[in-house]
Amino acid sequence: MKAASIALFLTLLAGDAHAISKYTTTSMSCAAIQAAVMSEGAVILQWRSMRNPGLPLYGRYVANRRYCKPEQVAETAFVPTRDANSCLVRKCVTVDLLPGR
Repeated sequence: MKAASIALFLTLLAGDAHAISKYTTTSMSCAAIQAAVMSEGAVILQWRSMRNPGLPLYGRYVANRRYCKPEQVAETAFVPTRDANSCLVRKCVTVDLLPGR
């Protein structure tokens, strides 16, 4: 029983400490989206595809690399907002540490 309790504690400790917020980019200004990402560190942004409005698009965007996994970096990305077609944000992408393998 003690081992099970320790395992449960470690599992909970390894998880995220808080829920991540979700925003619809096209209902907010670019400045508001950027401010939300910076203040929360990581958020889910969602919007509808411009080519196919029936297709919802979404992703996890971060303030900086600190919110990425160790094998990832924060790369520049763009999302549509109420006042801009291309609002600059950052997303985590995995880096190939051993290229050519």
